[in-house]
Amino acid sequence: MKSCSKNFSCFILFFAFALSVLSIPLVAQQERWDGLNQQLAELYRNGRYEEGIPVAQQALRVAESTFGPTHFSVATSLNNLAEMYRLLGRFDEARPLYERALRMAETEVGPDNPLVASALNNLGELYRMQSSYAQAEPLYRRAISIREKFLGPDHPDLAQSLNNLALLYAAFKKPVEAEPLYQRAMGIYRKAYGEDSAPLSATMSNLAELYRSQEKYDLAEPLYKRALEVSERALGPSHAAVIMNLNNLALLYEAQNKPDEAESHLKRALSLQEKAYGADSPRMMTTLGNLATLYQSRDRFSEAEPLLNRLLSLAEKAYGKNDPQLSGPLQALADVYAKLGREKDATRVRDRARKLQSR
Repeated sequence: MKSCSKNFSCFILFFAFALSVLSIPLVAQQERWDGLNQQLAELYRNGRYEEGIPVAQQALRVAESTFGPTHFSVATSLNNLAEMYRLLGRFDEARPLYERALRMAETEVGPDNPLVASALNNLGELYRMQSSYAQAEPLYRRAISIREKFLGPDHPDLAQSLNNLALLYAAFKKPVEAEPLYQRAMGIYRKAYGEDSAPLSATMSNLAELYRSQEKYDLAEPLYKRALEVSERALGPSHAAVIMNLNNLALLYEAQNKPDEAESHLKRALSLQEKAYGADSPRMMTTLGNLATLYQSRDRFSEAEPLLNRLLSLAEKAYGKNDPQLSGPLQALADVYAKLGREKDATRVRDRARKLQSR
């Protein structure tokens, strides 16, 4: 089954630059831009990224026409649009926007400004999600250096970068390097926000995932449970962070040979996602895949098959029918068809997976 920490645990700030004094005719445009950013931030907080794209695009157009194409408010809008694309897995569309935002921020405020650190952090996140770890690490380290120097050792923005560098090290299979970064980030969040904040619960969940990957289940379980409790209270029962924690707890229970507990958590996650996003949202792909994998591991192939077909349909919607990323669910579906004695279907699907892998 697949962990959700990479998809949901990073909490990126919508960084806003202070605007220069505007003439009276531009005040209305600035207010329009501010209103679009507020609308976008609300969609972001609620995980409604698809709906955020046209809002972010409109905000970018308003910024460019109002302030000029090189103004640093345009960098804000570029960043925010890139965030929507990144969170939907549309990395090729996000990267040039992030890179342009970084260049503009460095030009306007200098290379060592906290606003540049935000752009560095976001571009680092993109590279991390693409498994481009060598490119991500220096961006994170530079962001940490800037934030610690200008914001101080106890600022929540520093904790954000520490958390994300820890995620990178966890992906590198470097738990010794990752754990103290998580611990330090959690300490900063506790000091800044108390025990019941969403950033603390996200970092706590990431540390729990690190322990789970090391089979330190006795350390992971209480952290997962606490993270789930806090995220439900702070963000609401259908927030993406809650879904992440339900999925990761299910992974833990599966590893502990507790299939009933794993199944109940995954079914709850799926129900919440369907209610929040609709039955055809690509945001459900991870949960569908995890539940299907659980059923496969328990020889419940007839129950896994419709989940994998649904996953495949959503993946085609998200990536297109000829994307190599479809090869994973296609191969899993072929395996299920073979177990069910549907050899023709298994061969057909497996051949399609091989063609996509060779693209």
